[in-house]
Amino acid sequence: MPFSNDIEAADALHESFTSIKKEISQIVIGQDEVIKSVLISIFSNGHCLLVGVPGLAKTLLVQTVASVLDLDFNRIQFTPDLMPSDIIGAEILGEDRHFKFIKGPVFSNIILADEINRTPPKTQAALLEAMQERSVTAAGHRHVLPNPFFVLATQNPIEQEGTYPLPEAQLDRFMFNILLGYPSFEDELSIVKNTTGNIQTPLRKIINAEQIQFFQKLIRAIPVTDNVLEYAVKLAAKTRPGTALSTAEVNSYVSWGAGPRASQFLVLGAKCHAAISGKYSPDIEDVQAVAEAILRHRIVRNYRAEAEGLSVEQIIRNLF
Repeated sequence: MPFSNDIEAADALHESFTSIKKEISQIVIGQDEVIKSVLISIFSNGHCLLVGVPGLAKTLLVQTVASVLDLDFNRIQFTPDLMPSDIIGAEILGEDRHFKFIKGPVFSNIILADEINRTPPKTQAALLEAMQERSVTAAGHRHVLPNPFFVLATQNPIEQEGTYPLPEAQLDRFMFNILLGYPSFEDELSIVKNTTGNIQTPLRKIINAEQIQFFQKLIRAIPVTDNVLEYAVKLAAKTRPGTALSTAEVNSYVSWGAGPRASQFLVLGAKCHAAISGKYSPDIEDVQAVAEAILRHRIVRNYRAEAEGLSVEQIIRNLF
């Protein structure tokens, strides 16, 4: 994309984000902050875990994002009998008596991992290499995934029967853990009005894969001052009980804290949050804006915190 300087490119990112968010909001009503977080994750080259009760448009959001961004999209419905080969693909014996690799649904730009916690850990682990390395290995051969590549997974927090908790290693691969709440009365009124008639809203394709990759590189090139960098790293370090920077509350209520990947995501997320807000460099407020969604699935409360009703979000806010 031809721009005379980085400031002009940053302005283009801000304009693109505004257009994308406006387009998605025509279909997904009342989830502005969720849409914002998903787009920050995509421009930061991260993955998202969307947690919410049924009927909150989690699947619709992912489909709409893929359409507006003009990206290939595949949906994988996670079930207890799903096998790793159902995700990444498998080697089969062809008519010419030679083995050939048949690509699975993971070979797409956007993967909707629907109800990811309904499949056993063995199958969940099939996504680990894909999410971290952007490739899969089958029969000893490495196969590179399309670029850009995002996993947007959904999880139902209510039904626990027949579900398998996501391993910490799997959770840590997600940049954001986004909680979806119920819409307001006015928003629900608009949802019902728009979805119970014959009105169909056509979607425009705002940007393509090449432009997304350009903006991802632009995000990484955004400068960060030392005080913001130190704030992000200290914020992650404060969540680790028994360390030099941990607070008394963390030592009392937390079993495990966030690892170094959280610090990386805090800085990348702050950069992107600043850029889409029309700023050319992030400040501490940008770090705080993305901190909850980045840290909530990386902090493990102990029994005392659960017994006293202290939420992860409260612990994170107290660290600010």
